[in-house]
Amino acid sequence: MSANNPYATPQAPLTTRGTESGGVGDLNIFTAAGRLGRIRYLMYTMGVGLLGGIIAMLLFMIPVVGIFLGIAAYVGLMAITFLLTIQRCHDFNKTGWLSLIVLIPLVSLVFYFWPGTQGENDYGHQPPPNSTAIKIGAFLLLGLFVLSMVAAIALPAYQEYAIRAAG
Repeated sequence: MSANNPYATPQAPLTTRGTESGGVGDLNIFTAAGRLGRIRYLMYTMGVGLLGGIIAMLLFMIPVVGIFLGIAAYVGLMAITFLLTIQRCHDFNKTGWLSLIVLIPLVSLVFYFWPGTQGENDYGHQPPPNSTAIKIGAFLLLGLFVLSMVAAIALPAYQEYAIRAAG
């Protein structure tokens, strides 16, 4: 009789998003839980760095108070970067304490090159696959970074060459 009752409790099995066969985890940059793939880590950390540079530039134009606001913004953005790095550590099945090597210059590049584990690991389901927009955004941000580095090196060298050639 309860099978025909429209007010009866549903009998369907309840499952969460992601199962042992190919499930994916959720993305949240404001928590240390979960996993984050290489391309998203690249895009998110470069985006946080770009945002931090813009905020710092704007805040440091304000006399006295801007310095303190800029420091507070920097601390907040570093906290987000650490949360992203902890998620990246979880992707290759390591503890979040490994994220402290982000403080060592050049050693932190390991987070961009070390591949994550396939499937589920101790820290959750595999991160969702990257969309085309994420891949293009990461490529453009990386290109902008490389171009700015080349410009930072080449422009002063060219200026010095022009001064020596004129004199």
